[in-house]
Formats: sequence, structure tokens, C-alpha cells
Amino acid sequence: MAITFQVQNTRLPKIKKRETANWIKTVTKGYDRKVGEIAYLFCDDEKILEINHTYLQHDFYTDIITFDYSEEDTISGDIFISIDTVRSNAQKYGTHFDEELYRVIIHGILHLCGLNDKTDEEEKGMREAENRALREVKKDL
Repeated sequence: MAITFQVQNTRLPKIKKRETANWIKTVTKGYDRKVGEIAYLFCDDEKILEINHTYLQHDFYTDIITFDYSEEDTISGDIFISIDTVRSNAQKYGTHFDEELYRVIIHGILHLCGLNDKTDEEEKGMREAENRALREVKKDL
């Protein structure tokens, strides 16, 4: 069981790694899941565009791409986060960078726990789950 934080073409955002990992485990437990191997890779827009194009055949920027390797009730995956897009989304939505970053961090975990956001209804459920998790993190981080 490990949660790792790595970077490529950017700097590691100022997050408290241990507290963030504990928060992720707490949220995961709420979905009756256990944490296996989770690797976060913080990158720039160009890297996320490359990943999006190569693996998903999408030709656009995004804030997060999650590759799910979960088995049964143990979640595992690689989560790529574009710091550039997180920063621009924070400006676009009028939120602080840290809040947007933590929203995206937990968004990937929620996908691994089985939540989706393809339909309007799913997206609404995802936002509610993110907001619940963000209320928890504000207490600890």
C-alpha cells in the first residue's frame, strides 16, 4: 500500500504528503475500498496533452487523467495532473489554487472508487462527492 507523488516538467506543488495520503485513505474507506498502489504524477499541459493523445486518442488539454488498475475492493492507479490546467481552472472558477488542486487530487480517487462523470447526473454526484471530501480535508491540511 503506497501513495507516491512525482513530477515531470513542473515543480511539486506544496502539499503535505503524509496528511494528503491519510485523507485519501479516509475518503477511500468511505466507499468500502482499500488503497493499493496510487502514483500521482504532476506535470505540465504539454505532457498531459501527450498522454491524452497517445492513450485516449483525445486532442485537448485536461486537468487530470486517471488510469485504473484496481482489483476488487483495492484501488490502484496512475493519476496524471496538469498543474498548468489546475492553475488556469482555479482562476476561471474563482477558487484558490490549493482548493482546485485538492479537488483534482480527490477526483481521481473517486473515479478509482467507481464514480463517473460522463452524464449530467453523474457529474452532479461527482461534484457532491468532491465537496464532501474537500470539507474533510480543510480540517486536516
